Amino acid sequence: MCLGVPGKVISINQRDALSMGKVEFGGIVKEVCMAYVPEAEVGDYVLVHVGFAISRIDEAEAQEIFRYIEQIGELSELEDAEIETQQTAHDAGSEAGS
Repeated sequence: MCLGVPGKVISINQRDALSMGKVEFGGIVKEVCMAYVPEAEVGDYVLVHVGFAISRIDEAEAQEIFRYIEQIGELSELEDAEIETQQTAHDAGSEAGS
């Protein structure tokens, strides 16, 4: 399974005959290879996988993916809290049995 993360193109340049761009991911800017999306322009959203922009997407699709990622983070926080609660209960039971 691969995970593509949406980002907003903030600049595009050529480096060693390769199209490269700076792409923003929620405040973090990374350099990305733009060779697979020559039609992308500054201001567009692209889907990035392992440092390569693999497709251009519209802003609505990017926002939908951001919501999914946020939900995954919330689920992860809930799972972490559940594990912590189970560990606390287990530790309390171990202490009571001593």
